[in-house]
Amino acid sequence: MSDRPLYPELQLPGEVVDTLRLMNPWWEGRPAKPLPTTERHLVAQLERRLRDRLAPIVVLRGPRQIGKTTAQQQLLQKLLARGVPAKSILRVQWDELGELQKLGKLESPILRVVEWYERNVLGRTLNQAAHDGQSTYVFFDEVQNLKHWSEQLKFLVDQHSTQVVVTGSSALRIERGRDSLAGRITTLEAGVLSLTEIARFRRIDLGQPFLADNGLEPLTRRDFWAELERHGRARATDRDRVFAWFSERGGYPLAHDRADIDWPKIADQLNETVIQRVIQHDLRLGDVGRKRDQQLLEELFRLVCRYAGQQPDRSLLRREIDRALHGNIGEQRVGNYLEFLGETLLVRLIEPLEIRLKKKRSAAKLCLSDHALRASWLQEIVPLAPDRLAMEPHLATLAGHIAESVVGACLSTITGLDISHVPDRKDQPELDFVITVGTKRIPIEVKYQRRIDPLRDTEGLRTFLENTSNNAPFGLLVTQSDGAEIPDPRIIALPLSSLMLLR
Repeated sequence: MSDRPLYPELQLPGEVVDTLRLMNPWWEGRPAKPLPTTERHLVAQLERRLRDRLAPIVVLRGPRQIGKTTAQQQLLQKLLARGVPAKSILRVQWDELGELQKLGKLESPILRVVEWYERNVLGRTLNQAAHDGQSTYVFFDEVQNLKHWSEQLKFLVDQHSTQVVVTGSSALRIERGRDSLAGRITTLEAGVLSLTEIARFRRIDLGQPFLADNGLEPLTRRDFWAELERHGRARATDRDRVFAWFSERGGYPLAHDRADIDWPKIADQLNETVIQRVIQHDLRLGDVGRKRDQQLLEELFRLVCRYAGQQPDRSLLRREIDRALHGNIGEQRVGNYLEFLGETLLVRLIEPLEIRLKKKRSAAKLCLSDHALRASWLQEIVPLAPDRLAMEPHLATLAGHIAESVVGACLSTITGLDISHVPDRKDQPELDFVITVGTKRIPIEVKYQRRIDPLRDTEGLRTFLENTSNNAPFGLLVTQSDGAEIPDPRIIALPLSSLMLLR
């Protein structure tokens, strides 16, 4: 590996150097800002990947404000506490600060910063530190907004020995970088807080995620899901208490870290720092982004909230938008803008299984990253907790759609899991979700209602299971509460609150 500085003839502007030193106070023995004492599971997952060294770059991706930066900083503090020399850690937050944005106009800003760090902080090259037995760590936050970021990281890890942790909130930009970083990257999906994490924030012990961070194979075993159902039922009191908080406030860390703040204020903050930030800033970055219609983005996100958990086709969305904006928006443009929203990870677009089979195209199922975004943007609260929902039975159908959205969001944040839905066809009733692991498919039906009909409510599952070409060993029925009795041994019923203990 090369042991020469990357750009020996170049220096960084003074204001950039000052910013870098402010971002890395540990270099000079100064404390960083105090961090929350409660850790998300992400911290341990990142720590394991650094320890395993399966790839030199670890990418943590997820929507804004779900705790990616905090997790990165908590991991950094753990490294320092373990005795890693302070000058062996570089952290750069690429968004927000104007001084660093100036670097984005220059060639290879990532490599320039690393070269400056080698010469002026570390006092040797990254390779020399490795030869001396000293590990180095580079933390980049929101790096995907820089041009050619993946190519620069590829050069960095190909030529230099170090470990890199990257966080980002753009699915497309990170996905585009994955090709050039093949073999050099491992990715973690991050969503809003899981029930086990909300319990941590509320000082309740619901244990660790039921799905261990070691692969997807358990999802293909019937006994795994049966044990998850028993696991949830054994913790029903605490589980239901935490689920009620999730029902009321969603899963953003802010909503539970500041449980003393009333919901209307939390909702205003989510609108400002998450939704409006994405629509007004993230989706309108660069020359292409500035051409995007902010009003159209806002109206389309409103419709996504309205149709959360459903699969409206583009023609329906176009008609609704035309009525609202008194315009003539084409279906192709609607589809493009929907994909833009999907790139931000605020919305998960669950594609139909038939696309993978190269059949006629159907609409994607729309799943919000958190139902709290719907409540804040539409100013409309729909309870999911069974006892609260029983008090407002007129909301039962709407709650069922939102429960589907919650299931889709939950499954979408299991790293590496292939998830789809099955539209209604002649030979197959509609199925809410299908997860695919290897050659096996597990169908999932969501029936979020007080009473379950063992035959009517399992028709879609049974039809899918009986088609041998699907290679489906069993199916899952996601319900509102414990106790649904399904005589078919191929079908496991468990409440949404227990399913959410996976993460």
